Amino acid sequence: MKLYNFFRSGTSHRLRIALNLKGLQTEYVAVDLRTEQHLKDEFKAVNPQMLVPALAVDGKVLIQSPAIIEWLEETHPTPALLPTDADDRAHVRALAALVGCDIHPVNNRRILEYLRKTLSADEAAVNAWCATWITAGFDAYEALLAADTKRGSFSFGNTPTIADVYLIPQVESARRFKVDLSRWPRISAVDAACAELDAFKNAAPLVQPDAG
Repeated sequence: MKLYNFFRSGTSHRLRIALNLKGLQTEYVAVDLRTEQHLKDEFKAVNPQMLVPALAVDGKVLIQSPAIIEWLEETHPTPALLPTDADDRAHVRALAALVGCDIHPVNNRRILEYLRKTLSADEAAVNAWCATWITAGFDAYEALLAADTKRGSFSFGNTPTIADVYLIPQVESARRFKVDLSRWPRISAVDAACAELDAFKNAAPLVQPDAG
């Protein structure tokens, strides 16, 4: 498997976590978003959408991190990143979607570059924009964690699920945009629990070969 990704990309980060939790090794192919390498013809031939991550496997290329993570769960079911009960699976998927659909998309690089270049937003304004949507999403996520009386150390239960796969890169993003995480003690506790696991440590942006 060949993983096309960028160290600081939240979607790349979540896929690295999922791959690590599944115990899968990949060839790391850095696509530098800072130099707009993703917009060049070479990468466009890999992914016509010109976004990371992309996963090349067995002669095909998988795109869109939610689809790739679901594919991993279906093709490499152990260890499972979704619970067995249908209601619990819906809950975990909802937590993941809260991040993946409602927080991350409005804070990703394309949006922020539009704010900077087209709307002339300075970095304080960009940080405020990101904090607005992170805060709204994390308030909801925190409330859902508080309502789950059976929850263990992670977002659901006592082992990582796709909810954590999505959450931790967003926590990293919140730190980068100077959002005070003390407002969300349960999210912070989940982040601390995940930080103890090699799958999360080894997926962190600053330990990737293209970091710096």
